[in-house]
Amino acid sequence: MSAITTSDPKWVKPESHNALERAFLPLMRDERDLIFVRVSAVISCTVLPLAAILFFMEPWVVGLAAVPYVGFVFLTFGGRYGLMLHATGHRPVFKREYAFLQNYIPWVLGPFLGHTPTSFAAHHMWMHHAENNMLGDGSATLPYARDQLGHFLHYFVRFFLMGHVHLIRYLLLRGRNKIVARFVFGEIAWLALAAVALWSNWAAALVVFIVPMLMMRWLMMAGNFAQHAFVDIDDPDNGFKNSNNLTNAKYNHKAYNDGYHIVHHLKPALHWTEMAKYYEDNYQDFVDADAVVFDGLADNQAVWYLLMTQNYDKMAKHLVDLKGRTHEEKIDFLKARVQGQLGPIPGIFQIETADDVLRTARKTDVTVEQALATS
Repeated sequence: MSAITTSDPKWVKPESHNALERAFLPLMRDERDLIFVRVSAVISCTVLPLAAILFFMEPWVVGLAAVPYVGFVFLTFGGRYGLMLHATGHRPVFKREYAFLQNYIPWVLGPFLGHTPTSFAAHHMWMHHAENNMLGDGSATLPYARDQLGHFLHYFVRFFLMGHVHLIRYLLLRGRNKIVARFVFGEIAWLALAAVALWSNWAAALVVFIVPMLMMRWLMMAGNFAQHAFVDIDDPDNGFKNSNNLTNAKYNHKAYNDGYHIVHHLKPALHWTEMAKYYEDNYQDFVDADAVVFDGLADNQAVWYLLMTQNYDKMAKHLVDLKGRTHEEKIDFLKARVQGQLGPIPGIFQIETADDVLRTARKTDVTVEQALATS
């Protein structure tokens, strides 16, 4: 029996399907992924037409519509789309013979939600999970004091200005040339789209494609900084000790249990509807590992804000008490996890060398394929 239960989403087989679901179900690998068909359909019927309308407006009218449009898109679909992209990257949703349909999410919808078509997969799948936030990961949080705004700004600027160079260099040094080619092709395609859009209507191009991309880069790096803020630097490659879980959060119902980041790094291919149950069934493992689990916090952006404002009091109030700590002891525990640093902070324009590959190699028997663990 579980030692704990949560209100986070679990799979309940529906009694019936609507017409859209019935049409797509034979094409799907897993009935549970029909939600991504529904979300894609809603985005296609709302965001895409609204974006198209902006391109027929005068620039000054676009300016008036900019804040309502971007606010609607990001508040309604930003998280839902981004975590759909994440979930479908780890677990392709269509059967092999219909795999081409998988491209609709990153290639058609992605640019309207601030994503370039191939960057997320190249970075997240082939670097972040392969390296598990260790020093070989270009987005590793280990060198930083993760409650310092200055450190985060350095982290973000380095990623924003040099992330493409770091990623290409990382992949080439490890012989992943096909991934590089796919990544570069996607970036060139996005740049071509942006150029055509700017030529057509510069104001609409800024609002529809460029501003969302800038916003999404910030939000994704803030989210990653928060997800990998509570690292035990004495055991940084331990999946229980280099991330956190957010339980009983409304966010999990909108973002496919993205709050279960410890579970995700332990079991990257686990279906999102099984994550809460995995946590419940293996609760004692989290207790034994002294994992960081927050109950009732809104989302990863809220965690990032609490870190930047050093509001350890509120974080301690939401920290699940796995070891019988007092409130003050919880604060001390969280500070020790957040403020521990491992490795030098890299220069913003510092490029990885072949020697760096050897220096930062994970001391693990886990293969890249196991780390990716796509199903």
